[in-house]
Amino acid sequence: MFIETNPKDHFSSSSRKVVSIHCMTKKQFSKKNQGLTERDIHWAKVNGFSGSSGQHCIIPDDKGGIECVLFGLGSGVGTGKSMAHGKLARLLPKGNYKLEGDTASSELAELAWALGGYSYDRYRKRKHETPKLVVKTNSGAKRLAEGSFIARDLINTPANDMGPDALEKAFRKVGKTHAAKVSVIKGEALLKKGFPMVHAVGRASAEAPRVLDMKWGKANHPKVTLVGKGVTFDTGGLNIKPGGSMALMKKDMGGAANVLGLAHMIMDAKLPVRLRVIIGAVENSISSNAFRPGDILNSRKGLSVEIGNTDAEGRLVLGDCLTWGDEEKPDVMIDMATLTGAARVALGPDLPPFYTNDDGFADALGTKSTAVNDPLWRLPLWDPYQSMLGSKIADVNHITAGGFAGSITAALFLSRFVENAKTWVHFDIFGWTPSEKPWAPVGGEAQGIRSLFEVFQQRYKK
Repeated sequence: MFIETNPKDHFSSSSRKVVSIHCMTKKQFSKKNQGLTERDIHWAKVNGFSGSSGQHCIIPDDKGGIECVLFGLGSGVGTGKSMAHGKLARLLPKGNYKLEGDTASSELAELAWALGGYSYDRYRKRKHETPKLVVKTNSGAKRLAEGSFIARDLINTPANDMGPDALEKAFRKVGKTHAAKVSVIKGEALLKKGFPMVHAVGRASAEAPRVLDMKWGKANHPKVTLVGKGVTFDTGGLNIKPGGSMALMKKDMGGAANVLGLAHMIMDAKLPVRLRVIIGAVENSISSNAFRPGDILNSRKGLSVEIGNTDAEGRLVLGDCLTWGDEEKPDVMIDMATLTGAARVALGPDLPPFYTNDDGFADALGTKSTAVNDPLWRLPLWDPYQSMLGSKIADVNHITAGGFAGSITAALFLSRFVENAKTWVHFDIFGWTPSEKPWAPVGGEAQGIRSLFEVFQQRYKK
């Protein structure tokens, strides 16, 4: 499987030489009844430990080794949904550890450990050996970490090593791991097979544009379709981006990376669904044959689309891919894309918006999002804004002229390519952590896929 960083490096099932991590609130530490000796408590206090949230203290034994570790939970509010434990995987020396106290059985804490210890080491060696957390062999945290690491690794890989060719290779590896059927439509064949917008966006690149298709599961099971934006690098096209805006454009395939991580979770759990994954893999480059502002493109849907700006290419790729997925009338169709800067202005980098007209699915997603600390926020598919996508010479313009409601109008544009899916949900993700968190170093990030997996696991019980 395509994982540069393996979550198994962070977990252990060994019962030998295991160091306990005592997780406690400030109140619990002050009561001195946590199985600690007076010596341990004195050492912790001398070193400033009080049980404050995120604090840790290593207690030495008489031989200079580690007797135990203390970890603070503060007031304890929200402890069950905390991922603060992730920082320990970066701070503790090598060895086997186990969590004890209020979070001892929390899979979320186990997941935080793996996510927090993640380091992308393809181009450099890891500076220190990773401490390992002892977990049950059937811990669900392993699966969630694997899916998240797939997304992170793909996003973190720079475009010189992650163009459409490499993305296809990664796609095939995940498919092969789970014995899924994979097919690819590439280059000029896109025009013959009905993907004119995908072709137009990617035709200026040295690596041919393509649509990647994966199918897994029994045909009579409910159809779940995942669609991802796989723009491996975005120059902005002829509406070229300034240098500062182009610096992180290796992450513009974050939607594809995330749906591939989610697909792994679903297949690894063997959920009883007929899964389909569709990714439009292109590079939005600049050449003499690049598509232009003002061009009118045909689409698989049959709609004519006026190009307002070549830097809004992702929704074009998704339009053809969504149409293809919608033709099967899936039970649920999800698309994920690093689509608009407007979403970041509205909600920041940590809180991706999602759009759907299925209130029940939205409510379930909101509940699971909170439970697994995978924040999401629903925004409306505000139909009166459809008029902002008007064109005088085509069926639709793919952007608005005024700049208002950019994320909403992008979602409304995509909605024109979906009519048969029982439930459709669009995610406008950032796919990147700009500042370090206990469970996330700076870099590529999985967003929304833990929540979605939990919803699917509940919805499609074996």
